[in-house]
Amino acid sequence: QVQLVESGGGLVQAGGSLRLSCAASGRTFSGYAMGWFRQARGKEREFVASINWSGDRIGYANSVKGRFIISRDNAKNTVYLQMNSLKPEDTAIYYCALVGSRGTWDYWGQGTQVTVSS
Repeated sequence: QVQLVESGGGLVQAGGSLRLSCAASGRTFSGYAMGWFRQARGKEREFVASINWSGDRIGYANSVKGRFIISRDNAKNTVYLQMNSLKPEDTAIYYCALVGSRGTWDYWGQGTQVTVSS
């Protein structure tokens, strides 16, 4: 049973920073990409960032490029999202995801709320 557990969300003022963490357990994650998605109230879930196993292939949504940084610690089965210069439009539930054997985002965490006040 794969489990992804996010932490680090909260309330922050615009311009502030937060660091999200996602710890994975339940199977080996060797070779698989991990990522972050978010869903704002009334909107569809959207891609935020992804990182491959070795960390040399990283992708960001245009809306967060230059402000967010994704990283991972494979020894700890953990992926991080450093969020800087936060804006009210970054307010959403942030979800961690793991690619499965089919190459799709098969596994999801329960989400962590990030609220940015203006």
